[in-house]
Amino acid sequence: MAMAHSFDIERNESHQYFRNDAVQGFAWRDLTVTVKDRSSKQPRDLIHGITGSVQQGELVALMGPSGCGKTTLLNVLARRSASSGAKTTGACYVNGAEIDNGTFGRLSSYVEQEDALIGSLTVRETLKFAADLALPGTVTKSQRKERIESLLQAFGIQNQASSLVGTPIRKGISGGQKRRVSVASQLMTSPKILFLDEPTSGLDSTASYEVVSYIKKLAVANNLIIIASIHQPSSLTFQLFDKLLLLSGGKTCYYGAVADVPAYFQEIGHAIPANTNPAEFILDLVSSDFIGSNQETTEEQVKQIHRSWSLSSNGTLLSRQVSQMLTASEKGASTIDVEQLGHPGTLSVTLSLLHRLFIKSYRDVVAYGIRIVMYLGLAIMMGTVWLRLHTQEAYIQPFINAIFFGSAFMSFMAVAYVPAFLEDRATFIRERANGLYGALPFILSNFIIGLPFLFLISLLFSIISYWLSNFNPTAASFFTWVMWLFLDLVAAESLVVFMTSLFPNFVISLALVAFSNGLWMSVGGFLVTPTILNPFWKYVFHYIDYQAYVFQGMMVNEFQDRIYDCASGCTCMYQTDLATECKIRGSGVLHEYGYATGRTGKWVGILIGIIAVYRLFAFMVLSVKKT
Repeated sequence: MAMAHSFDIERNESHQYFRNDAVQGFAWRDLTVTVKDRSSKQPRDLIHGITGSVQQGELVALMGPSGCGKTTLLNVLARRSASSGAKTTGACYVNGAEIDNGTFGRLSSYVEQEDALIGSLTVRETLKFAADLALPGTVTKSQRKERIESLLQAFGIQNQASSLVGTPIRKGISGGQKRRVSVASQLMTSPKILFLDEPTSGLDSTASYEVVSYIKKLAVANNLIIIASIHQPSSLTFQLFDKLLLLSGGKTCYYGAVADVPAYFQEIGHAIPANTNPAEFILDLVSSDFIGSNQETTEEQVKQIHRSWSLSSNGTLLSRQVSQMLTASEKGASTIDVEQLGHPGTLSVTLSLLHRLFIKSYRDVVAYGIRIVMYLGLAIMMGTVWLRLHTQEAYIQPFINAIFFGSAFMSFMAVAYVPAFLEDRATFIRERANGLYGALPFILSNFIIGLPFLFLISLLFSIISYWLSNFNPTAASFFTWVMWLFLDLVAAESLVVFMTSLFPNFVISLALVAFSNGLWMSVGGFLVTPTILNPFWKYVFHYIDYQAYVFQGMMVNEFQDRIYDCASGCTCMYQTDLATECKIRGSGVLHEYGYATGRTGKWVGILIGIIAVYRLFAFMVLSVKKT
């Protein structure tokens, strides 16, 4: 599909929503990123003295061997963190002027290497939520719809608009179409500078050509500046780019028109053989990682290529052009008129995230579907193992065991939420990096969307296990049990959110959550009663253990109003005021554990406080951690 028209929605006098800023040029001079080498402890440059410029409508390829600094340079150009602990010098200019990060963020957008897409959404829904999260409330529904349809048409994905993006379980659109959807979603606010990190990653040569071809047409039709890092493009794909910035060892090997590449490298003594992919040839040429047997590629050869560029007329001309651009700007020849495009408010963003999470929750079985089935299986197992317990002394301990199992293992199984939250967190990190929203809407929406699902799990689990095990058969006791189980699951999921926010690695977060639940089981009051628990564990951990409050709440709910028959011979395990009648009052069991009645409200309040603290800690971690 030829994309010969611009898909910008033009502004009128009363509605100025989408950016139409005139960005004629983007330049950078002497960019250097320095880190401390872990081995030698000496400063080491990731990129060194990089200078370049690009004009509107141009597509620039950022190429080089692995580890050459492509991603670092792209991040610096996009005003993102280059590397942990890195020091960056040099400057970037738009229309010859230095601008602040906020203004630059409104002019630019960044598409990451991995598609920032939610597989359980359709293509149209993906663009709809991109609009909801990026555009202010002053943009009407009809204008948003027009914008979405315009992007669908422009990228040739209108026929896939109702198709799912795709999950590991449900097949969706192709890889090339996913890349187009990723780029289209970032163009919702009409950025004038677009950064693409490996837009052809994981695609075959045909799909790669298709994606880059669309990007090229996009740049020309809308006067965009597009800079894309790319690895080993085919010769046809390579020719689609206007300019090439070739890096090796963090230094420039070439910067200029793609059409001039053969002539330049022939001039410096490295002619590109006929019938050879020029991109592959020059990448092999500047790679110092491997040494071939016939045509050796050495570090000295790469240094010679660096020197050739620094002494070449091309490099001198580039430096002069950037200097002239800055001089013209200082004289007032270039100005930037950036429209102050607002963002949706916190409430609007939270509601949009809730809507998106709701769709994901009922379409993606991994999020809650599998967990519901898992908990139902656990309920059937518990109900049949502790089947029809009686009100006799011999069944008191099995009742206590069942209460512990029902509370502790339900919270322990919350580890199954780790992969789903990691996926949500990754989406949040990418969208936060593009300036869409902060940690507060994410934490709020994540908390709220889980409540109905966790309540449903608690209710279904209780309907099966509670009545099979013959717990206190009153409606009040049943719904009190459901309440405790619900709070237990909310607290357990809040722990998962905190731990996974702090350590966003599947294995580490899984291990820490499992360890934490093991700790809470140990000091919760069942394995060792609070009356004899070691003071260290009691005062340091027991009182902040959410499982402890759930366990004692369930114990009180079961035993405070029940009476049990003593064993034959009127031998009572627990001595109460009913011993003369060969019966045991349930309060005697509670006394052995040190549990008092009438404190349900207090325990619920403490449990809600623990949940709030976990969520607050998660918010603080996500606010500080940027990756």
